[in-house]
Amino acid sequence: MAHGRATSLEIHMPEKQTIERARKDKRVGKAASTQAGEFVREEMDHIREGKHGARSTKQAIAIGLSKARRAGVGLKPPKKGTTSEKTRKSAQRAYARGHGAPARAKSSAKRSRATTQALKREGRAAASPSALAKQARSAAGRRSSSQRSASARPMSLRWRWVFAPRQPWSERVWPADYLRYRRARSHRAKSLPPRTPAR
Repeated sequence: MAHGRATSLEIHMPEKQTIERARKDKRVGKAASTQAGEFVREEMDHIREGKHGARSTKQAIAIGLSKARRAGVGLKPPKKGTTSEKTRKSAQRAYARGHGAPARAKSSAKRSRATTQALKREGRAAASPSALAKQARSAAGRRSSSQRSASARPMSLRWRWVFAPRQPWSERVWPADYLRYRRARSHRAKSLPPRTPAR
């Protein structure tokens, strides 16, 4: 590939390293949104390297999320009313494709080339630090204070408020992501070398 320019296939298909990082995130119990973040990071890297551009930071993120869903990441499509119907249906198709649904129709080479050329004509400002910071502030503004606090809190502390005080252990229904976290933590502990006793 000359001068860092990407082919149509390279733009629409994620890199192997990105897929491996997402799978590693899944193995250690990280959320689907964290796994999808690996694909978004790949898009930002591609824009900075000049392989293609993006009209806005939102478009670059949307491309990364679409790649993630098509790669099999369990990131559910947005709910009705939270985004445009066109975006929601596109996300639904990508999610279904990544989870075994057959392709509706083979995309024509002419259409694929046109999409690629359109992205290459866009600028690289969408991946600039200021654009990413503006997008992060905008996204944070749409979340409540408790949601922002919960996402910043370590996983080990997030579940102290899940159950009622003194609720019997036999009656507790553990959330699936908490169980994944506990299994991953146990797996990491087993893989560590034994500690040498202090003298």
